[in-house]
Amino acid sequence: MRMIWKLVIFICLVTLTVAAIPQKAGASVSVSAQSAVLIEQKTGRVLYEKDAYTKRRIASITKIMTAILAVESGKMNQYVTVSERATRAEGSSVYLKPGEKIKLKELVYGLMLRSGNDAAVAIAEYIGGSVDGFAYLMNQKAREIGMLNSHFTNPHGLDDSNNHYSTAYDMALLMRYAMQNKTFQEISGTKVYKAPNPTENWDRVWKNKNRLLSKYKYCTGGKTGFTKLAKRTLVTTAQKGDMSLIAVTLNDSDDWNDHIAMYESGFKGFDMAEVVPKGEVDIVNNKYYKNHLFLKNSIVYPATSEEMNLFSVKYKLDRPDPQGDDSNKTERIVGKASVYLDGKVVEEEPIYYYRIPEKKKGLFDFIKEIFLTVLGVRSNG
Repeated sequence: MRMIWKLVIFICLVTLTVAAIPQKAGASVSVSAQSAVLIEQKTGRVLYEKDAYTKRRIASITKIMTAILAVESGKMNQYVTVSERATRAEGSSVYLKPGEKIKLKELVYGLMLRSGNDAAVAIAEYIGGSVDGFAYLMNQKAREIGMLNSHFTNPHGLDDSNNHYSTAYDMALLMRYAMQNKTFQEISGTKVYKAPNPTENWDRVWKNKNRLLSKYKYCTGGKTGFTKLAKRTLVTTAQKGDMSLIAVTLNDSDDWNDHIAMYESGFKGFDMAEVVPKGEVDIVNNKYYKNHLFLKNSIVYPATSEEMNLFSVKYKLDRPDPQGDDSNKTERIVGKASVYLDGKVVEEEPIYYYRIPEKKKGLFDFIKEIFLTVLGVRSNG
């Protein structure tokens, strides 16, 4: 009998121990894509992945890179003269004419909404001097963003090279970077756009090929892609409440539904946890630092309900050096706050020192001091 009770107690202890082990975070979903990833936009946390780091052809989602380089050029309102080569681009087109002058802004809308390959070549020639020159800029930007498994040889994604590839994860990084730009955000999420057509009596009307903008109410933008070798590729963004997500699928015959399934799983399984609020940081009794430390931004991180109690915060401050203080600065970085999730650093934010500048004394202050001095003398004697 005693042995049976010992066995029961042992089984209960094992059960409680297993239940207490934190499970690996991940959205519960199944997709038909060869490669897929779902990330949270603010932090870049991967919420779901499937073969996300394998290099594959990416088709027209290449144009996300083309678009952000055009936007960042600062030339969106300048006119581009369309070359003969641009009008001969194969595949999807916005039907540009040789010698036509069109604003770079209109080309980017045609690129993103209608996936115009002619627009892609026109943009590349204008920004990079040539398609090859623009490809150099694309790869340079990819390295800056951290796209370690990507290489670009053209601005449109057509299957004209075996050396043009990326991964689902790298494309999520690219979209995360691009969505930080307000102009790109607006273009990516536009459903219909009218562009002037100088050689005709009617305007061009471009409807966005991204059907998820209509199919899924939380979708905020994205880019479609297809070639015979790459198959269907898709990058989209979605926002619900305070959570913004990015989904990528490569070689996926059911991409619309797969993106919706990934988003629903992400929104249901994760919440944005405010681990450290912005504002004053009261962590020391040191006279120099006390009441002078603050965070400019709150530290927020997506987490499952099981992870909410696994956060911890560590603060690291520089050694106070009042003598080295630049009197012209009212604030400067003096340390950092590090957020840990289950023992691993996931987010960091700089800690600022705020020095209240001494108020310059004016005529009123001078008269006030004299008045108080007189009162003090009379009161004392």
